[in-house]
Amino acid sequence: MAVPRKKISRVRRNTRRAHHAISGTTGSVCPKCLEPKLHHHACSSCGTYKGREVLTKTVESAS
Repeated sequence: MAVPRKKISRVRRNTRRAHHAISGTTGSVCPKCLEPKLHHHACSSCGTYKGREVLTKTVESAS
């Protein structure tokens, strides 16, 4: 079985892992309602994608 010759120091190990951090999601602005939305997703507030309506919004009545 292969065994490392020397212990890898914490600095060397952590330097290798410097690029493993999770980055936040990027977003854009809906051109119709100007609300923030994710790229390549339908807008959750107005229901449009690429200039056409793909989601129908239902109005909930408050009783």
